[in-house]
Amino acid sequence: MEKTLEIGIEGMTCASCVGRVERVLKRLDGVSEANINLATERAEIHFAPEKVSLDQLKAAVEQAGYTVVALDASEDVRAEEVEQLKKSVVFSALFAVPLLILAMVPMLFPALDQWLMVHVPVNWILLVLATPVQFGPGRSFYRKGWASLRQGAPDMNTLVMIGTSAAYFYSLVATVVPQIFPRGTAQVYFEASGVVITLILLGKYFEALAKGRASAAMKHLLRLQAKTARVIKEGSEQEIAIEAVVRGDLIVVRPGEKIPVDGEVTTGSSYVDESMITGEPLPVRKEVGASVVGSTINQTGTFQFRATQVGADTVLSQIVALVETAQGSKLPIQGLADRVVAVFVPIVLVIAGFTFGIWMIFGGTSALSFALINTVAVLIVACPCAMGLATPTSIMVGTGKAAELGIIFRKGEALERLQSVQVVALDKTGTLTKGKPELTDFLLQPGFNDDFVLALVAAAEQGSEHPIARALIEAAKHLQIPVAENFEAIPGFGIDAQVNSHSVQVGADRYLAQLGIDILPFGQAAGRFAEAGKSPLYAAIDGKLAALLVVADPLKESSHGAVQTLKNLGLKVAMITGDNRQTAEAIAAQLGIDEVLAEVLPAAKAEAIRKLQSSGASVAFVGDGINDAPALAQADVSLAIGTGTDVAIETADVILMAGDLRGVVHAIALSRATLNNIKFNLFWAFFYNIVLIPVAAGALYPAFGLLFSPVLSGAAMGFSSLFVLANALNLRNFQPPKDRLQAA
Repeated sequence: MEKTLEIGIEGMTCASCVGRVERVLKRLDGVSEANINLATERAEIHFAPEKVSLDQLKAAVEQAGYTVVALDASEDVRAEEVEQLKKSVVFSALFAVPLLILAMVPMLFPALDQWLMVHVPVNWILLVLATPVQFGPGRSFYRKGWASLRQGAPDMNTLVMIGTSAAYFYSLVATVVPQIFPRGTAQVYFEASGVVITLILLGKYFEALAKGRASAAMKHLLRLQAKTARVIKEGSEQEIAIEAVVRGDLIVVRPGEKIPVDGEVTTGSSYVDESMITGEPLPVRKEVGASVVGSTINQTGTFQFRATQVGADTVLSQIVALVETAQGSKLPIQGLADRVVAVFVPIVLVIAGFTFGIWMIFGGTSALSFALINTVAVLIVACPCAMGLATPTSIMVGTGKAAELGIIFRKGEALERLQSVQVVALDKTGTLTKGKPELTDFLLQPGFNDDFVLALVAAAEQGSEHPIARALIEAAKHLQIPVAENFEAIPGFGIDAQVNSHSVQVGADRYLAQLGIDILPFGQAAGRFAEAGKSPLYAAIDGKLAALLVVADPLKESSHGAVQTLKNLGLKVAMITGDNRQTAEAIAAQLGIDEVLAEVLPAAKAEAIRKLQSSGASVAFVGDGINDAPALAQADVSLAIGTGTDVAIETADVILMAGDLRGVVHAIALSRATLNNIKFNLFWAFFYNIVLIPVAAGALYPAFGLLFSPVLSGAAMGFSSLFVLANALNLRNFQPPKDRLQAA
């Protein structure tokens, strides 16, 4: 049986590194899939344990030149990496700054340059300044560059290694044995190696800091966890570590305290701030029997609750796990970058060789100098760091922002698919409505008593879990409700039961028609109620029509505004419901819904989705995630409206924790913003290389006399990566389209 393993990998610097680790792992017998995320520095490996062991997987990664680290140590590793990069940058700068000054300033003052050449061994001083950088902090490029070269998959480190080594060793020879060069051509380029290494390390340092900020949302969620709990043991309160809490513990929470774990209120009441889970700012009333979520904040009252979920089973832990999984996903759009990167570095090496040859042929008396400098510039400027960061960083920030808004992407691909949907299909009960129907009208046939009929109906409905059944039982709570026997539910039609020797059927008009019972006496009244958006039901007792039961499920306050905002986003909105067509169309008219699929049985909801898809449209379905499973599975993207506490049972691609349709609007808007961000990042990464590689090769020199020095190449490479990271981090400022909702 195939297993999935997730490991941390240290030392990856660019998209080529990612490609090489994936290829090394996939070559192992038993590995079916390996996905590496540069931004999170994690690998997800699908493998057959009977064919390949964990040690073999780790060995393959290490043979490729990288280090395997435990996931729970990844934050410590990243912090250590940032600190080490900082030290390397400071060390390199201490030598690179005077190196740059000594190499460049005299060129601005020819007289000073002549005097230094005569009286000061400038080249030897430059050698002394460049060497500690080249073989100190620069040693990491040699270590990783050689490892990738031996694997036959050169990467960014290889390019830096070759480029800076060419500049350094050429300059070394020109300094030690200048006589082997034609007179006046023994130029040195120590600043090209020392300063480039420093600039690349500086870029990597800023990159590491930015990566840390990209995962800030997850760190924030983890910091929300309570550290202790006040548990009642042997009649007294004891404060214990959160890790020591077990299911069944009775816990006390006072005003202003964090609720330590998930549970159910047993005594007392309060208002609880659940915004960190649902994204909703208004506190929620909690009474006996209500569910509470760990890490939410109690506000006003003191209450006790019994722990139901602890440790990794709490809602917060599940959210963190789901978001981390989504952040590690590889979106289809990344496939283009992966295919380009697979051949990019070898192509760059060919271009570098071609550049060297062209300049050696047409460079005149300074051919060797021109060839060297332009080749080094090509090698440095072409590092594919930005390509590797373009997609995963945006995913990391986008899914983190989504979690803050109460939107959980179970699958990273859903983030990409959601932005392209054209139709949003909505379930009615519990999605557009509150899911808490009420009996509003009750009409009787002559010869029947209202309490008698209502008691029998409530008794028959006791076996049903449908929200309408609860409404009918609630309406009869003042009566003595007998016990029903032989209960049977007919999905999409109604229920049948025996109550005190009476045969009782309750259901829709189609159910009574199936039973052969005439409902015409209530025809006009049922039509009026349906036109008002209410649901007419019928009760039959002992084979005779007894009553018309009219149930209304109030619309959620947010439904109208959310539907209008979806339409403003250019989407077609459809409703799928089991209600009769008249009722369904009345509700659709209230909300401005474009298309209604009414009288749809639960089993036929998937077919209703296929009907919407038949025109070629991409369809998102929004349901409650429990009895809408077939439709959720059929949709191109499925969104489940949760309650803030039922993450574990949801199977949809996207979970909306807040429980209303505004989450759909937010999810689609954020999906579009994230994909636009990724597309811009990829455009920049490709555009940068397409433009600057020929410039670095000297394409502007024949017409304008301009050359792109290796120092500028190093700065440009660092800027490219930082630009991509900064653009991705801008997603943290995403604001959902609240103004339209409020206007609606």
